[in-house]
Amino acid sequence: MDLTEPSEATTLSGTGQPKQLYLLFFAEMWERFSFYGMKALLIAYMVSQLHYDDPKAYAILGSYAALVYTMPMFGGFMADRFIGFQRSVMFGGILMTLGHFILAVPYDWSFFYGMAFIICGNGFFKPNISSLVGTLYSENDPRRDSGFSIFYMGINIGAAIGGALCAYVGTKINWHYGFGLAGIFMAIGFIVFVFGKKSLGNRGLPPSMEVLKKPVFAFLKPEHLIYGGTLLIVPLVVTLFNQYYLMDYIMFGLGVISLVYVLSVGLKMEKEVKLKLFAALTMIIFSIVFWAVYEQNAGSMNLLAERNSKMMLFGIELPALSVNNFLPPGWVIVLTLIVAPLWPWLNKRGKEPSTPLKFALSFIFLGIAFFVFYLGCRANLDTGIIPLWPFLWGYCFLILGELCLSPIGLSMVTKLSPPKMVALMMGIWFFASAIGEFMAAKIGSLMSVPEDILAKNDPVLSLPYYADVIIKIGIASTVIGVLLIFTVPFLKRWMGNVK
Repeated sequence: MDLTEPSEATTLSGTGQPKQLYLLFFAEMWERFSFYGMKALLIAYMVSQLHYDDPKAYAILGSYAALVYTMPMFGGFMADRFIGFQRSVMFGGILMTLGHFILAVPYDWSFFYGMAFIICGNGFFKPNISSLVGTLYSENDPRRDSGFSIFYMGINIGAAIGGALCAYVGTKINWHYGFGLAGIFMAIGFIVFVFGKKSLGNRGLPPSMEVLKKPVFAFLKPEHLIYGGTLLIVPLVVTLFNQYYLMDYIMFGLGVISLVYVLSVGLKMEKEVKLKLFAALTMIIFSIVFWAVYEQNAGSMNLLAERNSKMMLFGIELPALSVNNFLPPGWVIVLTLIVAPLWPWLNKRGKEPSTPLKFALSFIFLGIAFFVFYLGCRANLDTGIIPLWPFLWGYCFLILGELCLSPIGLSMVTKLSPPKMVALMMGIWFFASAIGEFMAAKIGSLMSVPEDILAKNDPVLSLPYYADVIIKIGIASTVIGVLLIFTVPFLKRWMGNVK
């Protein structure tokens, strides 16, 4: 399977990008509508409907987020070795559609089982559709970073619409209708991919049809075992939700295993390939800290918006949960229109920041974002109610940081990974997000408001619990960004001829 096959014959006139990019753009857009639409409801649903206290809700949200980004390691490995990218995306789409519709069923058992199906499906869908984007470009194609930024905009169009619409339907009409709406759009994303995948040609096909179709036991082939084994993981995931304290050991164990495996494989490679792999691994490790801070928007910031904000626009009060979940992807859409063409423009003039420098800048912007959030809290301690502006401008800087790291990271993995490890390394990239998400829940739990304070329903009393941690996050993020700048020369040397 040639991961660097160029696509000159399939370039879409007037855009400079391969036409297949737009198939993947729309498939991912609708999938992200469903994923973020459902995620927007999770912590508010647990606190208000299931009546979990803050620490338990954060713990389960962290467990879900960790598992949903851990499974791509498994899905990426299976795609690399056996079923290829296209079949992985198809299988993942089916499981995620089932998961969303299970969540729409108003029974106690459906909450954990629905999330378990989504976790398993995401493991196959997420890393492999991103890896398919990488197959559209040759190794040093200058369109690559821009293409991933465009793809990333598709992710966030879906996330913006889904986060706002599902949050509104869930909180204002019916929680399970909100989950069901997410399922409808997951099905649309799946259908888009099914009808358009023919244009991908040989990209993302199984590495060996002979191995895939050869029976392993009786009539069972590797493909059957992969699909059946994944379904057996579903009840295991449900068990982990009920015993969420075990996730501390699981995430630490998987992190050590992943690191040891990549290092052991990398040490056997030629020096140039090895250093590129280690450069990728270093930036992946830094990304863990970034996501631990960034993902407060899905946890603690959701509860802050619900409890301590009144978002007015032209005299109209906006639904806080919908706004909080719309603003991050909404800013991605706006800012991508600036950032996506900016990188090629700077590249032509020899002034494009290197990938490691972009990572450092991401932390600087992250720190600025949390300073803005803190100013919003500090200016309103007397009322306990934060207006729209800190959320609006805080998320603007947060997303500038994201655009310097997330789409660049996707591109970086496909550029620096050995060809036979692309999907696995993409899975590890998402596993780093998993650890970050899990850590985000730990950070969010530091902002937990005691039950006796919540019972008083006084925002003046609850706001300081958020403000005290937010300012510490801002300081820590800025310091990490400055320190990371000093590592740039070393990482650039490891990356060799890759920009």
